[in-house]
Amino acid sequence: LVLFDGKDLSKWKNDKGVDAKWRVEEGAAIVNGTGSILTREEFGDCQLHVEWATPAEVKGEGQGRGNSGVYLQGRYEVQVLDSYNNKTYFHGQAGGVYKQYAPLVNACRKPGAWQTYDIVYHAPRFDADGKVTQRATVTVLHNGVLIQDHVEILGATNPAGSPKYSAHPLKQPLLLQDHGNPVRYRNIWIRPL
Repeated sequence: LVLFDGKDLSKWKNDKGVDAKWRVEEGAAIVNGTGSILTREEFGDCQLHVEWATPAEVKGEGQGRGNSGVYLQGRYEVQVLDSYNNKTYFHGQAGGVYKQYAPLVNACRKPGAWQTYDIVYHAPRFDADGKVTQRATVTVLHNGVLIQDHVEILGATNPAGSPKYSAHPLKQPLLLQDHGNPVRYRNIWIRPL
């Protein structure tokens, strides 16, 4: 299922449920300070392909440099960041499961270059009482290089506190984060598993 083909964001909405306001230009959706965007359709277990590029002109350092994120089910983040010659905390690098797992290797290309994530994700499962019975798992290839190898996500990737699970439906939207940097996205597709 193609989620973004470079033409429009009709399959996306903002966090208020109205049309996504990111700029679409030269086949890319560009983060522009109007807030994160979510898919109109909801997903659970999936294979996801996302292409992204941080700004070619380097501004800032650490987490202030090309920061965005791919949030599976709107709550489990695979970090998007310009990690090319950019020091930051180990589990905040590009391809990290945010604040949980560092990537196995830094596979980042130079700022401005297009990069790919190929993600295989299995959603968590909960019992009738809302207790997690199976943690979410994720495998990530960054530019064709394995950087997350079927890791168990410890819970929602919330920077304000410890990761924890809260019961939620099996299917939820995919979210692309607006972190205030003009990161570009293109060629996004998903295959439910």
